[in-house]
Amino acid sequence: MILRSILMTTLKNHLTRTEMNQAQAAKLFAVTQPRVSDLIRGKINLFGLDALVNMATAAGLHIEMRVIEAA
Repeated sequence: MILRSILMTTLKNHLTRTEMNQAQAAKLFAVTQPRVSDLIRGKINLFGLDALVNMATAAGLHIEMRVIEAA
């Protein structure tokens, strides 16, 4: 859930920073405009981690993940 939240926030910020509208984002992400609206509105329960990773990759964002063993 935390990873999904981080990805959604990052994607929303990217769209704002690049001044991309929802229709442009939908085309870039290969999804519908209502799907982008759901992303912007933060409807986290509608997005799987894989879908968000695909969107971030399409946006040209680099994703890194680290797993650290608990002490």
